[in-house]
Amino acid sequence: MDDTLARLNSAPPADAAAMLDGLYEHAPWIAERAAQARPFRSLAELRQCLRRAVADADADARLALVRAHPELAVPAPQGPALSAESTREQTLAGIGQGSADELDRLRELNAAYAAKFGFPFVLAVRGPRGTGLARRQILEEFARRLDNPADVELQEALQHLHRIAEIRLRERFGDTPAMGDDIWDWGEALAAHSDPGYAEKGQLTVTYLTDAHRACAAQLSQWMRDCGFDEVGIDAVGNVVGRYLADRPEAPTLLTGSHYDTVRNAGKHDGRLGIFVPMACVRELHRRGRRLPYHLEVIGFAEEEGQRYRATFLGSGALIGDFRPEWLDQRDADGISMRDAMARAGLRAEDIPALRRDPARYLGFVEVHIEQGPVLYELGLPLAVVTSINGCLRYQVQVFGMACHAGTTPMDRRRDAAAAAAEMVLYVERRAARDGDSVGTVGMLEVPSGSINVVPGECRFSLDLRAPSDERRDALARDVLAELEAVCQRRGLRYALEETMRAAAAPSDPAWQRRWEQAVDALGLPVHRMPSGAGHDAMKLHEVMPQAMLFVRGQNAGISHNPRESTTSDDIQLAALAMLQLLDALAKETT
Repeated sequence: MDDTLARLNSAPPADAAAMLDGLYEHAPWIAERAAQARPFRSLAELRQCLRRAVADADADARLALVRAHPELAVPAPQGPALSAESTREQTLAGIGQGSADELDRLRELNAAYAAKFGFPFVLAVRGPRGTGLARRQILEEFARRLDNPADVELQEALQHLHRIAEIRLRERFGDTPAMGDDIWDWGEALAAHSDPGYAEKGQLTVTYLTDAHRACAAQLSQWMRDCGFDEVGIDAVGNVVGRYLADRPEAPTLLTGSHYDTVRNAGKHDGRLGIFVPMACVRELHRRGRRLPYHLEVIGFAEEEGQRYRATFLGSGALIGDFRPEWLDQRDADGISMRDAMARAGLRAEDIPALRRDPARYLGFVEVHIEQGPVLYELGLPLAVVTSINGCLRYQVQVFGMACHAGTTPMDRRRDAAAAAAEMVLYVERRAARDGDSVGTVGMLEVPSGSINVVPGECRFSLDLRAPSDERRDALARDVLAELEAVCQRRGLRYALEETMRAAAAPSDPAWQRRWEQAVDALGLPVHRMPSGAGHDAMKLHEVMPQAMLFVRGQNAGISHNPRESTTSDDIQLAALAMLQLLDALAKETT
């Protein structure tokens, strides 16, 4: 691959453009513009230049690019002819080889799509792993995207064109994302374990200390041993702990990892990606016979999501001494206490205090995580360095007015609790947007005993307010609560307020953030910095040691906590290479 890239960098302009032609169908101008940015340090940098050539083109050129792509053939496409690469890609996915009903459905979808959008349906049929989507997946994706607004669908079509070009580029240059493929396969294999009631429906759900959860722990343990970890075990809360030992026993330790439990009906990458990436790095180090001047401790945290019991971050919390004994008496929906669940799993609750780590022996904590949002997807960037994990405040609000007849009560005499809540929904939206990177959400809204012909006398709603610093979080909360007071006073209402959660922001340690930035830059990628709106295990470790995170782009507009959560093996590969860069740079600092 390096030889091919070197030849591209040194070729005459016309020859360089020819080497890149065909990555995008019938659009030689993209190759010509990208070639002007030579020399490229890596294929990753070249991919970004190709994307930038498309992004910098005018709207008409981007639309023409989409229209130049052939539709899915059934058996022959309308419009532009299939290139040899398109033919091979569609053949791999079995396009045109389905049943008569499938082919009829594909024809219907092609016609409906073209009529609605005026351009052909573009789909990277090789999929996120590069091995091809099933026909069922193709038809489901086709039907889903028919519901998109036209501007959204045009952007999605362009994203798929970039994915097609990405796969063609790496194959043309002989570059295989070997670590990314293996990590993807680990994720698929681990997703075979799911709790009863969900497994039967093909849904992924793994909650704390169920049989599926314990099977995941056993599988992770085995994979860690296979990767070459020196010490592997399951601790008193169910964390899977692997240690790759340094070349000297008194060396400090770098801690990394994420969680392997899931929400209900989850995606396959939330949390687990942050376990698999360092596992792959350890395997690579072991294959090379290389030892680091520090111990590397990789932990699959047993619980982060708070799904089975009313406690979150049990796994990472135990490492900082934040495990509350009263949690052991909590009961799940089936009446099983946490204490009993731990005993059935062979875990000794009395050993939990001993899990507390001594921060003086640790260099810090780093975590790789799928972004769980649309930012990287929309920017066309595979990785981002996290600047801070947002602080959060949550409230439950009750607004009280007067329930009365909807037909006989004049508008100027109403004390409508729901109307006040509606004002607050819009205010939260406006006020959070004013900050730029703060967010505010009213996720639950209820009119108790509501009726179609009754003015609401009570309304309940939730408030979730987040910002990159505690100061900005608190300023947002002050303004929102002041507005609640003003709205209720103006409307003749009263309210009750309960604060249900207060989580401090976790700014990234500057030195560790800089190490991630240098690792991303070394890959030839732009360094994008962004806050994390979601909470992560890193925010618990932040309480006792320096931390920093790396985000990986999510596909499907970054959707998460959803079965459609996805990434690509190519982006995973870049995350693994970035972590190897970080480990290597830290080794040079520590020696």
